[in-house]
Amino acid sequence: MQGKIIVFSAPSGAGKTTIVHRLMSRIPELSFSISACTRDKRGRSEVNGKDYYFITPEDFQEKIRHDEFVEWEEVYEGAFYGTLKSEIERIWSNGQHAILDVDVKGGLSIKEFYKDRALAVFVLPPSIEALAERLNARATDSTSSISSRLYKAKFELAFEDRFDVTVVNDDLEAACAQAEKLVRDFISAEVEAV
Repeated sequence: MQGKIIVFSAPSGAGKTTIVHRLMSRIPELSFSISACTRDKRGRSEVNGKDYYFITPEDFQEKIRHDEFVEWEEVYEGAFYGTLKSEIERIWSNGQHAILDVDVKGGLSIKEFYKDRALAVFVLPPSIEALAERLNARATDSTSSISSRLYKAKFELAFEDRFDVTVVNDDLEAACAQAEKLVRDFISAEVEAV
């Protein structure tokens, strides 16, 4: 089997992580690609090596110099995120397809790198107002962080048309069902081609 990549990207708070977790519980052929980042853990719920690889900015810069990332981005000033090539290879060597939850620019970079082996899905929030409500309800970010995320979201929405497909998350169950069908069809198409 040739491994494939399913990329979910969206502005922060649009629901991509929730959709990805739902897909992981329903499609056993998927394995979550853990991103590397330089930010601190959010509360006690995030675990190093499960949610992210939490690394120092110095270690991240060293990995950039050694070309160890498929993609990386300084998402916010001093906050780096990236996808390690070794993580994708680990998943494929286990006979699974990689599913990623990354920012918009990272998602487009992965699609460009892997071409037809990648399905790039944009998760669209119903509105900027709904996005603001979701970010406030999370209660994990400061007011200034939420403001920065909303500013960035307006910019990221302009890239929607560069993705393979859009899933509107105004109803979580419907969005998850649509995403599941898209992913299953994408995986099936790959299997048929073998």
